[in-house]
Amino acid sequence: MDNMDETFIVIMLKDKETGFLDKELGCYAVDDEYELIYNAYALEEEDGLYVYLKLTSGRDVEDWEYDAVFDYYDPETVGSEVISVEEEDGDYNPVWIVKFKFIDDVSAMEEKMEKLLDLHKKELDSVYETIADKKDEYSEE
Repeated sequence: MDNMDETFIVIMLKDKETGFLDKELGCYAVDDEYELIYNAYALEEEDGLYVYLKLTSGRDVEDWEYDAVFDYYDPETVGSEVISVEEEDGDYNPVWIVKFKFIDDVSAMEEKMEKLLDLHKKELDSVYETIADKKDEYSEE
């Protein structure tokens, strides 16, 4: 197997007070769907360390598609694998913030992220197929 195209995601601990990234917690290989990750960081909370993985659309969406993607995306698709899923407005493309417990094992963390990316990709593919003929409903004219 050739891993020349493997991409790595670094998860850094984010300081709650300053917002700065303090230290590297790990570096994780993600194979095919890395373009679905907007960014990732970890926060220390009262009951443990949590990863906040921001998932995005994987491509630039047209203006009319932005709301349509959010309307048809089912967060429960990845929700069974994480603590929470939240939509984040204000980015150029749709973004979902998924929160899950940090796993202090590289292989287990890579498996977790791969599973989330696979679920997210399948849901996005379904959404893009569903909204393909809905441009008139979402276009402002």
